[in-house]
Amino acid sequence: MTSAIGGTTAYCLRMPTDEERIALFIDHENLVLGAREIGRSFDIGPVMEALAERGRVVARRAYADWTLFAGDRRSLVEHNCELIDIPQRTGAVRKNAADIKLAVDAMELAYERGFVSTFVIASGDSDFTPLVAALRGLNRRVIGIGVKGSTSALLPPACDEFMFYDRLPGVSESARQPKPDGGRSRAAAQGVQAQEPSQPQEPSQAQEREARKVRGNGGRDLQDVQRMLTQTLAGLKQSGTEPVLASSLKRAVLRKDPTFSESDYGFRAFGELLRQLERTGVISLAEGQAPGDPAVDFPDTGQSAKSFEVLRSTVLELQGDDDEVPLSGLKDQIRKRVPGWSEKDLGYAGFLQFVKAAAASGVVRMEWDDDEGDYFLYVPE
Repeated sequence: MTSAIGGTTAYCLRMPTDEERIALFIDHENLVLGAREIGRSFDIGPVMEALAERGRVVARRAYADWTLFAGDRRSLVEHNCELIDIPQRTGAVRKNAADIKLAVDAMELAYERGFVSTFVIASGDSDFTPLVAALRGLNRRVIGIGVKGSTSALLPPACDEFMFYDRLPGVSESARQPKPDGGRSRAAAQGVQAQEPSQPQEPSQAQEREARKVRGNGGRDLQDVQRMLTQTLAGLKQSGTEPVLASSLKRAVLRKDPTFSESDYGFRAFGELLRQLERTGVISLAEGQAPGDPAVDFPDTGQSAKSFEVLRSTVLELQGDDDEVPLSGLKDQIRKRVPGWSEKDLGYAGFLQFVKAAAASGVVRMEWDDDEGDYFLYVPE
């Protein structure tokens, strides 16, 4: 659309109308303490990654006494969160003050900004259940986010969607403590190294992007963009966006990384990049709703089947005659056989999700062992 302003022609860009407008409200203390109980630290990055796949985050506010969480301020500010300070008072009074302020601000925003279609309440506290009900009564979609072990059973059923923080892609798994008699010796007997607390975790998407920025565009390669696209595509499909159009995929990628440009990888257009990934079997393209905007999906066969076979052959080699292979350390064993392998290239959020998909297809069997606190895999005869 064009308009004449002061004798010149101004070009006004319309924002896409088919994507959610999201307002994020974070009960920071609740998430930090919940994550701490399960041996993790809270990082806002994976939350923002997950929301970027669902729409545009147009408001983001975090509530806490920031003198108690000074170390978290920088990360939140880097993700453009507005920090709402609730000064410390006494016990429940301070906590209730933060909850009340969050609820009042959310309702105020719901009435003032009709274009906000989705509200995200990042807390596991059941005190927010009436707020969720009120927002849904205003015809707003509500997504909840909480730590699984500390989330009230009342809150998730009240929401349209609930995401457990510890299951989000990019959240590092807590290190398992070795068992006195079991897991370590059993894993060692098969030459599979159990995860130690000091073992470095796989970097998050944000960390990978920062590393690429340090290296410069010359360090970027097709595997970088392939991994980002498959993870974003998987997130869009999980959030119920069907079909996933190329234009929607591009917008979601830009929400995750506004610096993204297909030209950095040697492609003149986003469609050209998608066609290259289709030729390599990473994605499949079908006719979309408009010319030049194809629907993007994962192929029925191809790389997933090949990776399932790699998993099967690795487990078969390690399991011996009548034994099983622990999940811990298995990814490292696969990488010894296929350097650089990652389940994220196939669109899986984590290695456990990939293994469960293989088990669902009958390639391997997996069982949980309570004594050793780990899954064990074997190849059926």
